Amino acid sequence: MAKGYWVASLTITDQAKYDAYRAINGEAFHKYGGRFLVRGGAFETPAGGDPHPRQIVIEFPSYQAAKDCYHSPEYQRAIAARSDGVEIDHVIVEGYDGPQP
Repeated sequence: MAKGYWVASLTITDQAKYDAYRAINGEAFHKYGGRFLVRGGAFETPAGGDPHPRQIVIEFPSYQAAKDCYHSPEYQRAIAARSDGVEIDHVIVEGYDGPQP
């Protein structure tokens, strides 16, 4: 079964709201098996537009778990806590489990 991923690019516009979000988002991630692969850190943009300054990738055991986590009451509370404290581009994507070159 292919894993699921959250891929997000964000700009923090209110640090206090983002801190409140971070203080409670772990409940949902733990419940649905999410683990950070990328959480900030250095990056470069070799093609495309100008991304937000913070990049995040979270891995889940399945695509369904990734979707369920986002829509869960636990994560919806975390979203409410951050309110308008971030500008974010966020996708949920199914991993690839097929042959490799």
